[in-house]
Amino acid sequence: MKDEMVAWCTQHKDQLAQHHLWGTGTTGTRITKATGLKITCLLSGPLGGDQQLGAMIAEKNIDVLIFFTDVLSALPHDVDVKALMRMATLYQVATACNEATANCILTSLAADSSNGS
Repeated sequence: MKDEMVAWCTQHKDQLAQHHLWGTGTTGTRITKATGLKITCLLSGPLGGDQQLGAMIAEKNIDVLIFFTDVLSALPHDVDVKALMRMATLYQVATACNEATANCILTSLAADSSNGS
């Protein structure tokens, strides 16, 4: 759901710019080109980017995961995505798999920063 992710990031780019952003290669590159956001790009998901994100979660370097998924379509690297989601769940990382949840997380982050947290 790269198009949806790019559109969501475009809509929220001012808020997202306040955070350190990581992304898998293809998605991160597309978001950067569309929004100008600075994103540290890892490998493409099927080439190891999902595992890199999972390792960063295990090392406590990522505290929010926004990874839109289409539950009606098969993912070519489904096993990798499931492993990433398992790591996010195991390490209690706030995770959004759709726009509504991503909006909630972003609103929560904005509220935390305005309260000095």
